[in-house]
Amino acid sequence: MERKYLLDTEENKKFLEELRRNLLDFGRKFPSPGGGSYYLGDDGTPWPEKGRETWITSRMAHVYSIGYMLGGAENGPLADAALKGLRGELHDSAHGGWYAGLNADGSIMPSKQCYAHAFVILAASSALLADRKGAKELLDNALAVYDLRFWDEAEGLSRDTWDTDFTTPDRYRGLNANMHTVEAFLAVADAVGDETYRVRAGRIIDRVIGWARDNHWRIPEHFSSDWIPQLEMNQERPDDPFKPYGATPGHGIEWARLITQWALSADKKSAASCIEAAEHLYTTAVGDAWNADGAPGLVYTTDWSGCPVVHDRMHWTLAEAINTSAVLYRVTGKDQYAQDYAQFMVYLDQAVLDHKTGSWLHQLDWNNQVIGTVWPGKSDLYHAFQSTLIPYLPPELSIAAAIAKQ
Repeated sequence: MERKYLLDTEENKKFLEELRRNLLDFGRKFPSPGGGSYYLGDDGTPWPEKGRETWITSRMAHVYSIGYMLGGAENGPLADAALKGLRGELHDSAHGGWYAGLNADGSIMPSKQCYAHAFVILAASSALLADRKGAKELLDNALAVYDLRFWDEAEGLSRDTWDTDFTTPDRYRGLNANMHTVEAFLAVADAVGDETYRVRAGRIIDRVIGWARDNHWRIPEHFSSDWIPQLEMNQERPDDPFKPYGATPGHGIEWARLITQWALSADKKSAASCIEAAEHLYTTAVGDAWNADGAPGLVYTTDWSGCPVVHDRMHWTLAEAINTSAVLYRVTGKDQYAQDYAQFMVYLDQAVLDHKTGSWLHQLDWNNQVIGTVWPGKSDLYHAFQSTLIPYLPPELSIAAAIAKQ
């Protein structure tokens, strides 16, 4: 096996650096005149017809803030462009918070999403560490709105969605938004030292570990308003991009990394049990998803026995597998995780990298051919970009905080 695929070799570090530079170059056309991020097409050309969404704009602010901190001065104005969108056209000055997005004609995409608001917090935290203008005010605003509208102190979990003017909450509850809330809360705690948010992240994690343990380490994704798992939700449309039916192995893998980060940063006494849970989540997800149908890759979803449902391969699942295999190797020293990392890197290079554009192919079918039924084009850089950094950063720190300390 080539050394560029092996963790802790100079060749692998250089390979990831090259991928990172290429990704930053690929995404440079994202800003709209108002700052909201355009959805990017296969070659990086903006697709204005898809509108400008808050979660994508936030991800680009996060990525280019980190790119700036890595020494790329040219990335600062791009971070600022996305921040302009978050402070301006995507912000609801009448009712507070952030629209889901704006359509191509400038009309509002309805609803206020926990998912999007969590990414605003992440973006503002990274921008603050990058010393971008207006980042502190954006973060303060985002936290205030989140605390008021989305955080449920009694449950120790976050509500999912409101209507646009924050009058009526949706009855749906979900763990995707809570997962990115954990990510955002840990980023805030690392950026400004407010441990309230690390404690909250731990409360979410406690619930998730319990649900996963009771369900053979396959995490329920969808819940009723009183947090009863809805295991059969969306069985009729299993490839929904945000609420797919069944287990999502990529989320099991991603949760494993976030649980490990929280345990190492917050609760040394119970870190061992949390890391054990993280290993269960990771090994179950990879065991269910990797090469599950006779072809290389990680399937998108499985049923509750671990059999594939949607066989498509999403780039973000691979990115999280790269991240978590490296993190678990760092924390446990178990060679299997380093071996996993190497095979994921081989698959990335052979099937998922778009060597013509320097980006990653966002969706492949069972035969590893490009399709766009769930994720057409290449909406943003977030997952791919982070996977070029996390394998070599301290596992107890959020990404931007770790870069800021270098």
